[in-house]
Amino acid sequence: MLSLLVKKQFMELFKSYFYDAKKNRMRPKWAIALWFVFYILIVVGMLGGIFTALALSMCEVLHGAGLDWLYFLLFALIAIVLGAFGSVVNTFSALYLAKDNDLLLSLPIPVQTIMAARLLNVYLMGTIYAAVVFVPALIVSWVIVGMTVSRIICGILLLFIVTLIVLLLSCILGWAVARISLKLKNRSFVTVLASLAFISAYYYLYFNANSMISRMMENAVLYGEKVKGTAYLLYLFGHIGEGDWAASALFLFVFAALAMLVWVILQRSFLKIAAGGEIVSKVRYVEKPIRQKSVFGALLSKEFARFTSSSVYMLNCGLGVLIIPLAGVMLVWKGPMIIEVLDAVFLSIPDTPAILICTMLGIASSMIDITAPSVSLEGKNLWIPQCLPVSPKLVLRAKLSVQLILSGIVTLFASVCGAAVIPSSLTVKILMVLFLLSYTGLSAVFGMVIGIRMPVLSWTNETGPIKQSASVTIVIFGSWIVTVLFAGLYLLAAYRIGAAMYLSLWIMIHLVITFLMLKWLDTKGSHIFASL
Repeated sequence: MLSLLVKKQFMELFKSYFYDAKKNRMRPKWAIALWFVFYILIVVGMLGGIFTALALSMCEVLHGAGLDWLYFLLFALIAIVLGAFGSVVNTFSALYLAKDNDLLLSLPIPVQTIMAARLLNVYLMGTIYAAVVFVPALIVSWVIVGMTVSRIICGILLLFIVTLIVLLLSCILGWAVARISLKLKNRSFVTVLASLAFISAYYYLYFNANSMISRMMENAVLYGEKVKGTAYLLYLFGHIGEGDWAASALFLFVFAALAMLVWVILQRSFLKIAAGGEIVSKVRYVEKPIRQKSVFGALLSKEFARFTSSSVYMLNCGLGVLIIPLAGVMLVWKGPMIIEVLDAVFLSIPDTPAILICTMLGIASSMIDITAPSVSLEGKNLWIPQCLPVSPKLVLRAKLSVQLILSGIVTLFASVCGAAVIPSSLTVKILMVLFLLSYTGLSAVFGMVIGIRMPVLSWTNETGPIKQSASVTIVIFGSWIVTVLFAGLYLLAAYRIGAAMYLSLWIMIHLVITFLMLKWLDTKGSHIFASL
């Protein structure tokens, strides 16, 4: 039974590799094999290659300074962090709040068996992430420093201890996330904020990694002495990789005991979390007047609720709502310096900063593509808006208005910030704002048109229409092509007519195309929507 449950957990984890949600069927064996080959190339080839290069750059230097223990400590800590945070989501969703908890708990299967299967799944995923970091470090050390029986065995024991620590942290963090999520009313915004925080931290570390490593290597002896003097246990932990049998036995015993303790605690808390469900608070009904909404207002509220209820939808189709205002603030802060550089590069082309700022904000605006998957996200519930006593035109305009409102507000702010810093005439500044607003309207309507023409309604997961549909791809890349064309034509030849005339022509083109597409949406597009 345990092996069957582990197999089930494994297939759930790699569900997209086994099952084609777009075609609603299992993938052929050759396709499954190719997906796993791709996964191995990414995880082992790319990530393993990165950490192998890092190990090669550090091993010889630290070994020459007599700091092999610091080398093993650093890679062990990196492996622990990557393993814990890489598997914490899997722990949260697979160990505590899995969707099949009620089904499995209703079957004649011991709770300990269910827990063991899910813990093995969490352990294997954490081990994969940790091994990608630590195995290259071990191999590089054995090749450069040399191999002895004690170094090989203690190095493997250190890897095992690292995986135990990853399992412990994953269980603790997964438990904390599960407990918090049960009490949250709106998890979507919390998920979005957590994802943005993680992305920000990742890029901060990515862009500062070289300087941090260089600084550490330059002062390795000093840092080593500080660690050895103030955190002797960390020194012992790293010393395991050098073949210290006593340290290996100590840490193995401690973390094996902690793993057993976590198992005992999980036995007591697992059933309560897994079967407890969401905490429902008692609400006393208080009669109060309800403000009546117009038909369009009700449809618009529904579309906003649909957008804000999905973290996947907000992150993938509304990320520009956060990026565009940040770009505006950055233009006010660093604008003069950026403009100075652009004027120096494009000395013979007047008003280049105005055009390139419009291009930059246009590309950022392309990251708001809420309308493209809007119709597809109705899925099997498409019959509901089709059966409502409202015209299809009104339903489509409500979907369109969500993107127009969100992108229009942030684009207006960023365009005013950009116009405030460029050294151009008032006419060019006003036309910049109008150009970006008209482009925003065009992008929203274009996404709506493509979404109706290429809907994906037979999906099992909303990730399909949001991230994998042809309509989203066409809208994003089409918008990028248009903005690049706008900048390229001006820099090549159109600068001769002046920035004001050039911006005016593009505004007119935007308005005409937007009007024609709106006309199509109100007539043929509405008819197509009603007949889907």
